[in-house]
Amino acid sequence: MPACAKLVYIMQFHVLHETRYDYGQKVHFSPHFLYLHPREDQLLHLTSYELTLSPGATVQWMRDDCDNVFASVQFTEEAASLVIRSEFVVRSSDEKPLAVEVRDYAKSFPFSYEPLHVFNLAAYLIKPSAETQATLQKWLDEHFTDRPAETLPYLYALNECLHKTLKPFRRDEEGIQPSTATLAANAGACRDYAVLLIEMLRTLGLAARFVSGYYFDPAVSNTPAAAMHAWAEVYVPGAGWKGLDPTTGLFCHDAYVPIAHAAVAASVNPIQGSYITTLTGIPKLSIQVLMEKIEIPFETVPIPLSA
Repeated sequence: MPACAKLVYIMQFHVLHETRYDYGQKVHFSPHFLYLHPREDQLLHLTSYELTLSPGATVQWMRDDCDNVFASVQFTEEAASLVIRSEFVVRSSDEKPLAVEVRDYAKSFPFSYEPLHVFNLAAYLIKPSAETQATLQKWLDEHFTDRPAETLPYLYALNECLHKTLKPFRRDEEGIQPSTATLAANAGACRDYAVLLIEMLRTLGLAARFVSGYYFDPAVSNTPAAAMHAWAEVYVPGAGWKGLDPTTGLFCHDAYVPIAHAAVAASVNPIQGSYITTLTGIPKLSIQVLMEKIEIPFETVPIPLSA
């Protein structure tokens, strides 16, 4: 191995996500917005991507106000069914999410963001209503009693506390439960968990946002139980945005593939659009998500020489 090189562990995944709506007769489609394209950065590289639509449509790729890539779709004909198929291969190397250097003033919790961060993170610092804050604070006081002093361990302990206390389940209904309803039911889907954690973090004075994407779980990936996933991200000075998944109790790592993030969860729903019909029934919906891990060897990458 060259003197100025290191081994990097790479995870590679193949993801196929197909959604089908059957309407019973031909309908007219409004423009649709599709949040199905992975977010790329220095730790996540997209090697191939294909979006297939039926019926025919024109597609314009755009970036929204959170810098997410989405497809703006204009359908060119009516149809009795709609099929949206997204397929891609992605490589991830975020194997050590806690190998970060937190700024000195933020190493212990609580801390206050510096003024520039407060300005830039304003949308992610908006707290829930006073009534919701009181409910969340009461839950934290009763359940989250063993609180580490350091920020990253504090966040890990809070995430793990939610994971151990609540019971996840798959909820196919649209929308997200209010965080107070999730606490009252002691259960929720991954998106409900994510919003609950976000509102807890904001109640504690931390900037947090919602993330939609995929998570490779060997127990359910490539099975009928597979689905898109959701989690939260919190902003830690020096470390940046760090993913927390209360469904698994983990800091997000290289098995997570983010698609889109936002201050408000509903703004990054994977499929957004409507249709016009004279029928009053509900269309039949079927969703298939397959996510498989592709085994690849360690890679040798050069280490840049310092100036």
